[in-house]
Amino acid sequence: MILLPFEKLPEKLKNDEVKCYYDILYKKRFSLLFKRIMDVVMALILIVILILPMLVICVCIKCTSKGPVLYKQQRITTYGRTFNIFKFRTMTVGADKAGALVTSKNDSRITSIGSVLRKFRLDELPQIFHVLSGKMSLVGTRPEVKKYVDCYTPAMYATLLTPAGITSLASIKFKDEDKIIGEVNDASQVDEIYVNKVLPEKMKYNLEYLEEFSFFKDLYLMIQTVIEVIK
Repeated sequence: MILLPFEKLPEKLKNDEVKCYYDILYKKRFSLLFKRIMDVVMALILIVILILPMLVICVCIKCTSKGPVLYKQQRITTYGRTFNIFKFRTMTVGADKAGALVTSKNDSRITSIGSVLRKFRLDELPQIFHVLSGKMSLVGTRPEVKKYVDCYTPAMYATLLTPAGITSLASIKFKDEDKIIGEVNDASQVDEIYVNKVLPEKMKYNLEYLEEFSFFKDLYLMIQTVIEVIK
């Protein structure tokens, strides 16, 4: 990817905290280019390898619960742009309108096949196509819904300098996010816990990633993600 000139960034990103991270990334702009090349190459390879498993998942979802195979939701990526993210559906139809936008432990909205897909992060596989299109990257801050992005502190907006990612340091550290939130059924309480407790902690890791960004760091995080998933 190519960084926009700082003065051309959206207004919410033009603050002193973001400028610090922008300057770090600007010095590594050639690594950002290699990151994009790696994204395209790896996405093409993964699509070829995983196309049959993805078709099997489609059949399993369709045979075990009513509703579409894919779940679509608007998320935020580079520079605050919105896009429709696609995942394999792991919850009942209309679940996002019947509770919080994040899930808690033993969330009743999750389907039987959905719990398995979530455990091994297989629900994220369709996002490989977003990587190919440039809306996402293999490694980067997980894309949030606008509701949570609106709760960002000035520094947190720095995570929008790069494309949203399928995996990240924060994703690895918070792989059991639903357990951290606990067995809370009230949507307002789940949102409060996420915004005030989980999100700030995740953002510490996301900002740390920007500080330490490198081509080889991305490779390490991809390998670490695979290890964590198969544990």
